[in-house]
Amino acid sequence: MGTSAFLLGHGVGTQGYVCLPNPAGGVSWTVNNARPEATLFTHIFGEAVQIITHFLSPVVNPNDVGPKPPRFGDVTWQSSFDSSRVWAQKKDFITAGTDASCPNGGAIDCLLLQVIGSDEGPAGGKSLTKTTFIQRLSTKGGSAPANPAIGCLASTDVGHQVLVPYSADYFFFRNEQ
Repeated sequence: MGTSAFLLGHGVGTQGYVCLPNPAGGVSWTVNNARPEATLFTHIFGEAVQIITHFLSPVVNPNDVGPKPPRFGDVTWQSSFDSSRVWAQKKDFITAGTDASCPNGGAIDCLLLQVIGSDEGPAGGKSLTKTTFIQRLSTKGGSAPANPAIGCLASTDVGHQVLVPYSADYFFFRNEQ
């Protein structure tokens, strides 16, 4: 049994970075303890319609396939229609600018994310609960600031945050029925 894409959304939002100590003894921007925030849209009859909100939520769905040590939060996608949601973690990536599916060098990486949990909406909605994988492709923007002097230069900058605009296409996959 394979998987097939059942939903495509174009995401527009920000990727969060926080200034943290690095292994070299300095500081650098990292996505660790930061957050993605995006709204995914699809086009229906020529109009953009919001379908999903993408964000970092508190760890509410621990399980055996989650990373160790425990996560600082779960990357979450929540349906705008029935509030069902899924959590996912990175399985693989393509460096932006190295593949036709991820052509924009300097952008955030394209990702393959494996779903690690799901939850029905409060009224029993299940529109996202059968999602098994999510692909983020055709990314634009979203990379950490190239100039560390912009808020992340010294140990006194630890904890500073920056939100960088990005866009990407998100494909949602489920097992073929």
